[in-house]
Amino acid sequence: MTDLTEFPASRRAVAGFPAVRRIGSAFSGLPPSVVIGTLLLLFWVVCAVAGNLFVPYNPYAEDFLAMLTPPDASHWFGTDQLGRDVLSRIIVGSRDILLVAPLATLVGVAAGSIIGLVLGYFDGLTDAIGARLLDTLMAFPFIVLVTMTLVAIGPSNLTVVLVIGIAYAPLVARTVRAAVREQKERDYVSAARLGGEGALPIMFLEILPNIRETILIELVTRLGYAFFSIATLSFLGLGIQPPSADWGLAVADGYGFLTGGKWWVVVFNSGAIVSLVMATNLIAQGLGAFENDDG
Repeated sequence: MTDLTEFPASRRAVAGFPAVRRIGSAFSGLPPSVVIGTLLLLFWVVCAVAGNLFVPYNPYAEDFLAMLTPPDASHWFGTDQLGRDVLSRIIVGSRDILLVAPLATLVGVAAGSIIGLVLGYFDGLTDAIGARLLDTLMAFPFIVLVTMTLVAIGPSNLTVVLVIGIAYAPLVARTVRAAVREQKERDYVSAARLGGEGALPIMFLEILPNIRETILIELVTRLGYAFFSIATLSFLGLGIQPPSADWGLAVADGYGFLTGGKWWVVVFNSGAIVSLVMATNLIAQGLGAFENDDG
């Protein structure tokens, strides 16, 4: 029988913590980009859920004697124009964007997947009209379409979720439609038809499980775009609204101080946005490579 003392110290340490072994086994076999992206995304999720427990300062407390203080030992990321600690606001500010962006992505992917299933499965007039409508909607620049809609109906977290979700639906539908058209020619679909199954069971019980990897990659990819889109809308005043500590709002508030050499508010909040987008892109790229290897 193998004695634990035969293992190196580092391996004995891991062996002594079952949770570490479970985490390691969960990531085993995954591409490194997926692991890195997932860990980075989990870091921000922890900040969003429990950030209030470990922020160094009250993120909403104003200190007019410490306005725009550069990074130092007391305020690692400096303070903003109202003397609020930037690091604390970045940690807490992850909450809104990590709530709104996933919800908007789920709306877009769910709606787009259903539309893509229908258009991909049915030929003829249904597919022809649907495909033309998708092309028409995608002809409008995304940010222009979303901005005009939010200006018309007014910004709020709910309207941002719905508008971005609806805007993403045609993009997802086109990808899903192509995947369904390839799958419906497979033998298992023909067998289901011969067995007397209707269109809905074939679409949702037969084809949908076989394109789940495509939908998952689309979900992660759109999530990254949603993070960037919501930050952009917040910067323009059409996304998440004050008094949130949202990163896009912080960039907008600090942008005017760049010419005076007050760079830290913009740089650190922009870095947080970039890290979220990069995390989702790493996961999507890794999943795509993983799917190609399996194929």
